[in-house]
Amino acid sequence: MTDSISFREARRIALAAQGFGKSRPASVSKAHVRGTTARLGLHQIDSVNVLARAHYMPAYSRLGDYDRNWLDQAAWGKARDRQLFEYWAHEASLLPMDYHPLLRWRMARADRGEAGWKGLRAFAGERRGEAETLLARFRTDGPLAASDFEGARNRSGWWEWGEAKQMLEWLFWAGHVTTATRRGSFERVYDLTERVIPLDILAIPTPEPRDAQRALIEQSARALGIATVADLRDYFRLKPDEARDAIQDLQDLGALIPVTVEGMSQVMFLHRDAQAPRRMTARALLSPFDPLIWERSRTEKLFDFHYRIGIYTPAPKRSHGYYDLPFLLGDRIVARTDLKADRKSGRLLVQSVHMESGAPADTHDQLAAELGLLAQWLKLELVAPII
Repeated sequence: MTDSISFREARRIALAAQGFGKSRPASVSKAHVRGTTARLGLHQIDSVNVLARAHYMPAYSRLGDYDRNWLDQAAWGKARDRQLFEYWAHEASLLPMDYHPLLRWRMARADRGEAGWKGLRAFAGERRGEAETLLARFRTDGPLAASDFEGARNRSGWWEWGEAKQMLEWLFWAGHVTTATRRGSFERVYDLTERVIPLDILAIPTPEPRDAQRALIEQSARALGIATVADLRDYFRLKPDEARDAIQDLQDLGALIPVTVEGMSQVMFLHRDAQAPRRMTARALLSPFDPLIWERSRTEKLFDFHYRIGIYTPAPKRSHGYYDLPFLLGDRIVARTDLKADRKSGRLLVQSVHMESGAPADTHDQLAAELGLLAQWLKLELVAPII
């Protein structure tokens, strides 16, 4: 018989799994940041820099004021500091180095033209020679960015890449190159994978795809706490056939426990190590790309919170601004606020605040306090007409 749990318990399980079950440390260390990355399994990367780049925000939401240079060093620093690498996971992501073997099956499929954007797959076949010629330049010239190749710059839009950029992205998907560093504009600088990924990681035997997919699904389950099949698949963007056997294997091993949740029609899976705090005292502003809320239908089911980020919506149709961040208080999302870091003037602009129905009486005060901490972390003056 399938166990049944309450809606509020499911919500607290999800929050605890995501690292919101404990108070923020009085002083944040590198170990805290590493622990958050290990818990989540990845940080999504996004080009939008209206407030702070997406990969910085999840650690801040869970830990508070920390040194962003630590994350930069772990991702793009000197070889001895490297702990993270870039690849396509949920979307473009930073992942712990020990995930590299778990994603080689995806790289191999891209190399065969079976994965990655369809527009790039020609470089796995009839145009492979062109890509290999470009790859050879790294062996002689060292790390290179798309802008180092003639015609590689975007012509008029983000997706209108020059051919060199397309080849670079296919080489990246297929694992032949990876990110060596990022330039000041956040432009990716590529290099041969064997010159970036540590040799001890490259020496780890490549798992069979089914074994790697099972490991990824288990990490998804740990990070989510409680999840539907679709939730488990979405975390690392696995296809139904890639996730099906992995989920069944983990059920057979007792790692995933099917449960029903009050008010939800779908069976959910509880990770056997998931914790269910009796109460939740979290307070956090959430990036639109935070793994707690990036799957919008899950957010709506668990938090009764409909969320669509304004940057993808035409201005006349935006209901909550351009870059609105949900505000988590306790175990509920109680408000959202449209924020902008005006770096030229050194100010954090609070452009609007919208309260959710039934928000607690102290929501304004709690949000004001959280905005003050955010401004301190970003080293900006808070401009916050929030009442």
